[in-house]
Amino acid sequence: MKTVQLLDREFALSIPSETIQKEVKRVAGQINEELEGKNPIFLCVLNGAFMFASDLLRNITIPCEVSFVKLSSYSGIMSTGTVKEVIGLNEDIQGRTIVVIEDIIDTGLTIEKIMNSLQRFHPAEIKIASLLLKPEALQVNVPQDYIAIKIPNQFIVGYGLDYNGYGRNLTDIYTVIE
Repeated sequence: MKTVQLLDREFALSIPSETIQKEVKRVAGQINEELEGKNPIFLCVLNGAFMFASDLLRNITIPCEVSFVKLSSYSGIMSTGTVKEVIGLNEDIQGRTIVVIEDIIDTGLTIEKIMNSLQRFHPAEIKIASLLLKPEALQVNVPQDYIAIKIPNQFIVGYGLDYNGYGRNLTDIYTVIE
């Protein structure tokens, strides 16, 4: 079993990069088909979604725009339950189809906060594209339009997700070893 050490924690290989890339391409195909002719704005949630967004957008073949927002709700390996907006949206999204690109839907609080923030700008629709979903951790009902991989309620790192800033550069996804 392949493991990595990040700070004071050890993590075991959970999802290899080949599986990630296969699922990213599947999600991109679904988006290309469903949003043909809608000229969406893809809104990447930083920092965690940057790798997913990059790979996803390389497989998007429909006309689109890309923008970024930054929110945070984690401290260490635990969700704080509070979402803090750090960098906001500058584009005019009124009447547009928005695809929020998120690294993981955990409690759902971040997606709920983003959706509530975006609604005030009157987009035509908001879709959610997430690399990962933890169904067991959901605390609120949020859209799950484009989900690449469902995972258990465990803390993970890699492929953009971090542990106190470390591990985002890993091409595979790893689960914390308790």
